[in-house]
Amino acid sequence: MRVLVVEDQIDLAEDIVDGLRDQGIGVDVAHDGAVGIEKALMNHYDVVVLDRDLPKVHGDAVCAALVGASTQARILMLTAAGAVSERVEGLNLGADDYLSKPFAFAELVARILALSRRGSTAPPVTVRGDLVFDRARRSVSRAGTPISLNRKEMGVLEILLVADGAVVSSEELYERVWDEQADLFSPKLLPLR
Repeated sequence: MRVLVVEDQIDLAEDIVDGLRDQGIGVDVAHDGAVGIEKALMNHYDVVVLDRDLPKVHGDAVCAALVGASTQARILMLTAAGAVSERVEGLNLGADDYLSKPFAFAELVARILALSRRGSTAPPVTVRGDLVFDRARRSVSRAGTPISLNRKEMGVLEILLVADGAVVSSEELYERVWDEQADLFSPKLLPLR
């Protein structure tokens, strides 16, 4: 899964990015609306976490641009504007979910995962032969025996299972599992952790 965080409060953005990466989620960040739009239209994201009060381009305009461009990304507005009327307005702009600041990080992660599942065409549990992949529980088993995978291995497996035998390019794997911090030219094998 790959997420774009568009947040102008740098410390908060870095906390969100670090926390999501600890959850095995590929995360890119933009600190203003203009860069947010550019990244969202250039890359494939499952979820865009979007602040409303952004410099250069307001979060509402970013949301409208992404909805108008028919991106596949689900939009989660994460903002201090938490009155009912503001939440309704954000949802009416095309956001898929709305979370007010301050927030519990566990709830943010749960909402991102829920939005990702909602946007996916993959079933919650995928079975291929004796291999069972449970997207919601983030677990894998083969012939009933649990398989321990790290977060990146789990992401790669998910992409391959969703492809259902079709060829998956290395570029697609990088775009879907890793984020813009991945060193694509490293002489080492792909960074799996």
